[in-house]
Amino acid sequence: MKQKVWLKRIIPDSVWRMGRSGWDSIQRVPQNLEAYLHPWRRESMEKLQALKDIHQGERCVIIGNGPSLNKTDVQKIRNEYTFGLNRIYLAWEGWGFSTSYFLSVNDLVIDQCAQEIMALPVPLFVSWRARRWLEPKDNLHFLYTTYTGPLFAKDASKRLWEGATVTYTALQLAYHMGFSTVVLIGVDHSFASKGKPNQTVESQGDDPNHFSPQYFGKGFRWQLPDLETSEKAYRMAQKAFAEDGRQVLDATIGGQLEVFPKVKYDHYFGK
Repeated sequence: MKQKVWLKRIIPDSVWRMGRSGWDSIQRVPQNLEAYLHPWRRESMEKLQALKDIHQGERCVIIGNGPSLNKTDVQKIRNEYTFGLNRIYLAWEGWGFSTSYFLSVNDLVIDQCAQEIMALPVPLFVSWRARRWLEPKDNLHFLYTTYTGPLFAKDASKRLWEGATVTYTALQLAYHMGFSTVVLIGVDHSFASKGKPNQTVESQGDDPNHFSPQYFGKGFRWQLPDLETSEKAYRMAQKAFAEDGRQVLDATIGGQLEVFPKVKYDHYFGK
């Protein structure tokens, strides 16, 4: 009933009076109808469009959550623009600073951490599916992310492919904002836990795959990684950035990802 109420507000009466033929015309709206016409999503689209190229020509750091983060002197990037992913906020108190932006698109993470995410004081970017657990607020942006249809979106107000890793969504968002150089850290691209890609499992103890043993600690439900799909996505990102004269660099200490040019973290960011 609620869905019909908001649809009535935005679809002309003439379409409703046309019955099935009128509704069929609405189906020409690209992708998912609700994701384009729902007022929450429309508001987010406007906010995302306002962020287009606001960091044109600047540099940012996308911070992954791998164990290598514990070997990384993050104080060297405290004055950089940064994207934090999923439960990165568990590290903020120890660092003494938060990331510039926060992003999470995984249903299991958002479902189990909704209250923590809503309390974060930085701009938040979450999947449209997260509307089941999160309410709109000024610093929250709903992204229309999908599991299928491989692409690299240069406009984050439209559809974004998740590429089996939140890091890929962050790369698309960074491109949208205009960053010319993106540096990855903490993207280890290796996991101690093995099993069928994308399978949902429940942690039986401390988390060996991330920077904190509490990250996906005992009882936390999470999905095993799909590294093959992630690599496919990363190659698409590398191509898109390069074609536009931009670059993605990998400064992860000891990382196993071989898609982006490597730089030594301590040398690249200096003292």
